[in-house]
Amino acid sequence: EDDSMCERYYIAEEDSAAELQEIISQINRKGKAVKRGEIFPSDTVPAIANNKSLVPTPFAMPWGYTMPNGKLVINARSETAAEMPMFRDGLSQRRCLLPASHYFEWEKRGKDKIKYAIKPKGADLLYMASLYRIEGGAARFTILTRQPADAISFIHDRMPVILPSVAIQDWLNPNFDANDVIRTALTEVAFQPVQIMQQLQIL
Repeated sequence: EDDSMCERYYIAEEDSAAELQEIISQINRKGKAVKRGEIFPSDTVPAIANNKSLVPTPFAMPWGYTMPNGKLVINARSETAAEMPMFRDGLSQRRCLLPASHYFEWEKRGKDKIKYAIKPKGADLLYMASLYRIEGGAARFTILTRQPADAISFIHDRMPVILPSVAIQDWLNPNFDANDVIRTALTEVAFQPVQIMQQLQIL
């Protein structure tokens, strides 16, 4: 099931959105380090979650819920998360957002895999809807996924839930129903093969 979900994303090191730079600098000021560049499961990255006073705050969090067998659960299907004991509490009480420059997905074409960079049209920053839980006194997150936007369904049958800026506060507010907020997710996406991006020196 892992190969049908969001497994990589990207946080630009240079020319990243001012909003993203500010999030990272707030975490750095707390003495925490987060990864930039290509993000892999288990990496510690910036996440936005409510603090104890319910104020949205940047935190450093590792990616993936740890299973007893050592495997990581890096995604949760948004359609069924409310029915799954592992995700139910997170969906109602422990939501977070993952800021990124774009995410990556692979199209299987015969024996080849073509890597695409995908992001909302016209945006230099995206927010992926996520859940977190506490393991050993520290928070770890998993990214919610959904049916893909029509434009990218040829690449993959899943995509992360990407929220518009108007829904960000609602997602972090436990008084708002999670599924209502998920329904506002963005479906207008831009995509291009990473090889082309490298030739243009965008990455």
